[in-house]
Amino acid sequence: MTANPMRVGIGYDVHAFGERRPLLLGGVEIPYERGLVGHSDADVLAHALMDAIVGGLREGDIGRLFPDTDPALAGISSVELLRQVGVLMRARGFELIDADTVVVLERPKLAPYRDRMRAVMAEALGVEMEQIGVKATTTERLGFTGREEGVAAYAVVLLERASVEQEAASGQTAE
Repeated sequence: MTANPMRVGIGYDVHAFGERRPLLLGGVEIPYERGLVGHSDADVLAHALMDAIVGGLREGDIGRLFPDTDPALAGISSVELLRQVGVLMRARGFELIDADTVVVLERPKLAPYRDRMRAVMAEALGVEMEQIGVKATTTERLGFTGREEGVAAYAVVLLERASVEQEAASGQTAE
């Protein structure tokens, strides 16, 4: 039996607001009075997307690849880590077909930054911007995000084995 050429991954991350600045989401600096606290630059959106890809690859989670106990990763750019996940994805023989993400927060509004976030994350992964979806929602003031204590992000990805894609492009079929 041949392994399924498609894989789905889901990712989730959360970070608390703190005095740390700037607020980075999807590799884009968002003007706001607070930033997120974390071992890296705390880009919750990039982390959720990485976690979804790593999950689709069956490599565990981003904490396994980039532990918060590693001093070399202190303050590191999450976009750089996303680049590394893209390299791992291709090394494992997969390509990103599509990704959709959602950021959960009350403020600030993200609509003006949405396309820039899509472009930055797409570039880091070496894919087209059209392959990355970004949206935001609130929780109607419920829960920790509603109380503006932090930000959560979710991501889902569809991965495909590169060999299947190459066979389809050349007109060959797998047996």
